Amino acid sequence: MSVRALEPVTEVIYPESDGQPMADNTKQFRWMVTIEGGLEALFRDRPDVFVAGDLLWYPVEGHPEIRVAPDALVVFGRPKGDRGRYLQWEEAGIPPQVVFEILSPGNTVLEMTRKFQFYDRYGVEEYYVYDPDRGELAGWLRRDGRLEPIDPIQDWVSPRLGIRFALAEAGELELYGPDGERFATFVEVIAQRGEERQRAEDERQRAEEERQRAEQERDRAERLAAQLRALGVEPAD
Repeated sequence: MSVRALEPVTEVIYPESDGQPMADNTKQFRWMVTIEGGLEALFRDRPDVFVAGDLLWYPVEGHPEIRVAPDALVVFGRPKGDRGRYLQWEEAGIPPQVVFEILSPGNTVLEMTRKFQFYDRYGVEEYYVYDPDRGELAGWLRRDGRLEPIDPIQDWVSPRLGIRFALAEAGELELYGPDGERFATFVEVIAQRGEERQRAEDERQRAEEERQRAEQERDRAERLAAQLRALGVEPAD
């Protein structure tokens, strides 16, 4: 009786990088960071919401060639934490519900068509594309199992995120959280923090000046009372 040797099991590798740069230029990178950071801040108190940027998403186990790296993604129902890639079958089978893409001159129509088909096929609920060079914004919402265009997109409020989309006159994208606060760039956040620290310092200095003035007034009143007593006059309360 012959025994057939066991065939070696080949491990499937799911790379953490596709070898492509995170962004093609500074403008695209700035918008990626602004949107991803704004979403992180928006859901900072939700332990069940995972937000990431430029993270490879693998929707099908055993097929590392089926993948895409959205510029920003949001997954409801998954815990926060660092990941080298998003393996959907290890994430309770939950796909990213919302994805963002920021266009650059290097993006081709064929590339973006393939991405749309990918997101449409693998369960994305909301898909947003912003072209900062042309000042154009587009969005799609899943209806009846398919991604359908959002029209109009101006002042659209995301069902999942609760954020409002707006294009300024110059085509500048503006995103507003449910509290009405606009998503800020990193530089704007730092500047705002600096202003808040300065206001706090100014307030501290004003409080200190008031304290010193109160002490000086009390000392003056005490000296005057002492002088009156020295003259045999009891000061009134």
